Amino acid sequence: QVQLEESGGGLVQPGGSLRLSCTASGGNASSYAIGWFRQAPGKDREFVGRISRSGGNTFLVNPVQGRFTLSRDNAMNTVSLQMDMLKPEDTAIYYCAATSIVGMTGIPGSYPHWGRGTQVTVSS
Repeated sequence: QVQLEESGGGLVQPGGSLRLSCTASGGNASSYAIGWFRQAPGKDREFVGRISRSGGNTFLVNPVQGRFTLSRDNAMNTVSLQMDMLKPEDTAIYYCAATSIVGMTGIPGSYPHWGRGTQVTVSS
């Protein structure tokens, strides 16, 4: 069973950048599409984006389009979320999750495998 671990979170000023990584172990990462979700204090977990198994198909929700970029290196079992032009409203715990579902889905219940999350705080 695949296990996921996020890294790269931290404190950054508005307008700054962070690069989150999601590293898979215990399974073949290329067998899974990877989704990113975030949860701010007092709010529901929300879908951020998704990258296909090959990395050839990506999707990001409107609030982060043009600022965030998804990529993956299956040889390294790693998926990256590059976050630029960060805003205070991006502050949240960020989670990566894996699914074998081929179609695009932003529903958390469609992802059976989750990491523990990494905190991103955008503040001056």
